[in-house]
Amino acid sequence: MITDAELAELEREVQAALRCGEPSGLHLLGEGEISLVLAGGSDPTWACKRLPPFPAPEPAVRFTSMIERYIDELTDRGIRVLDTAVRRLDGPDGSVVLYCIQPVLSPDCLAVGIAARDVAAGLGLLDSIVDTVLDSVDAQVGLDAQLSNWALVEGRLVYLDITTPLLRRRDGTSELDTDVFLASLPWALRGIVRRWFVPSILERYHDPRTVVLDLAANLLKEGLDALVPPLVELTAGRIEPPLSVEEVRRDRRNDAATWTALQATRRVDRAWQRRIRRRPYPFLLPNHRRS
Repeated sequence: MITDAELAELEREVQAALRCGEPSGLHLLGEGEISLVLAGGSDPTWACKRLPPFPAPEPAVRFTSMIERYIDELTDRGIRVLDTAVRRLDGPDGSVVLYCIQPVLSPDCLAVGIAARDVAAGLGLLDSIVDTVLDSVDAQVGLDAQLSNWALVEGRLVYLDITTPLLRRRDGTSELDTDVFLASLPWALRGIVRRWFVPSILERYHDPRTVVLDLAANLLKEGLDALVPPLVELTAGRIEPPLSVEEVRRDRRNDAATWTALQATRRVDRAWQRRIRRRPYPFLLPNHRRS
């Protein structure tokens, strides 16, 4: 595992990036909508996903426990999760930073790369992912099944993204502390997004049909447009009502518009904090823009 010294050095590099306002000095392995995946270790050997800072130790402990329970739930449902460790560092002003750390995988193992190289192999992976979704997703346990969250390790599908533990209580309320992720939005927007956007976003990942729809729509984001029609075909008779290529394209357009708007507000807030208030913006933002 990455040493304490290596992780502390990585966090020092992150703090330097926050002070200058850009992650350009960091070794990025991937970019999500909320967090960046950073290279850690000397080789680098470790993929380190830094979560938004927690204001105090207690919510960080609860979130760590939730990630561990989520991994257990997925494992119990037959989903193999890549080995993951959650490490904690004390941040400035009493805040707490969590890193989810996984081994760096060869690009040849990543599902998106496999599908880009070999259409037939990609369809085989998608077929297996659809089976996994239909067998495991329900009202209590959700899944973000997009292709970029999977790898093929020793011939088995392995799930990568556990930093958004999609768990709900028996009464249907989410266990996820969404305020952690909403903190990077301007204050005036948080209540609006929490009330009008978050419930519908989370609901998508607890409905097997919309999980598969999201899987198909994200193929367009990855430039794997040719796989969408055959994926729609292979879901016929397994999902009701049936998917259509037009529905997939429409879902992609809506998703891109939503995330583009949210990311734009975060960039405006970062500029305001840095240029007007003259203080560091405490969140790393991805460089990419959705299209």
